[in-house]
Amino acid sequence: MIQPVNAIGQIAYIVDDLDAALKHWTEVLGIGPFFLIDSSGIENMRYRGEPTDVDITAALSYNGSMCVEVIKQSNDSPSVYKEIMDKHGPGFHHWGYMTDNFDAELARYESMGYPLAFSGNVKVGGRFAYMDCYDALGGMVELIDFPVNVKELFEGLQSAAQDWDGTDPVRRA
Repeated sequence: MIQPVNAIGQIAYIVDDLDAALKHWTEVLGIGPFFLIDSSGIENMRYRGEPTDVDITAALSYNGSMCVEVIKQSNDSPSVYKEIMDKHGPGFHHWGYMTDNFDAELARYESMGYPLAFSGNVKVGGRFAYMDCYDALGGMVELIDFPVNVKELFEGLQSAAQDWDGTDPVRRA
């Protein structure tokens, strides 16, 4: 079972070499398979209020009930990934908070003084918003709108990881 809605359900890292990172995650940590998703599935991307055309590849898998995301940006467009990579290098980037009350959570974070840093819509349905909590928490918080179709996507990723035998460690979503 995936993490409950309205809880942290994902931990994400940014990398400069996706192949090497996934080799580590699959061979050393035994987490997999990872499913690759590129930014062509994202619409209306905005970085700190301005449109952006960031090009990323995200690799998603599960370890138990926690989603693991590994992200590589492939261009120099302004983004939360480039911002953190330029300041701190590869490593931890954000926690993903799955919510069924996206607008209320967004307003709650903003009311606490955490600015909206990056947002968009995923073509499978749902929205996301990265809240800049870096100074307070050492990472961003991604609010993930969690309608049924997004939940089903994550459940499918988790199901693949539960019975993974180590073969075909990196796949296309």
